[in-house]
Amino acid sequence: MARTDRRPVVTLRSSAGTGHTYVTRKSRLNDPDRLVLRKYDPAAGRHVQYREVR
Repeated sequence: MARTDRRPVVTLRSSAGTGHTYVTRKSRLNDPDRLVLRKYDPAAGRHVQYREVR
């Protein structure tokens, strides 16, 4: 039970509007706000910002 409390699974959705998503885990202690990462979007063919959705 403690594993899911400390590092929940989050979905990252592309800001390019393609609908592509990544699934990852994040630390609530280090990143209490929504996570924003720059990752590759294969639908757009370039690197874009991915934002955490809830």
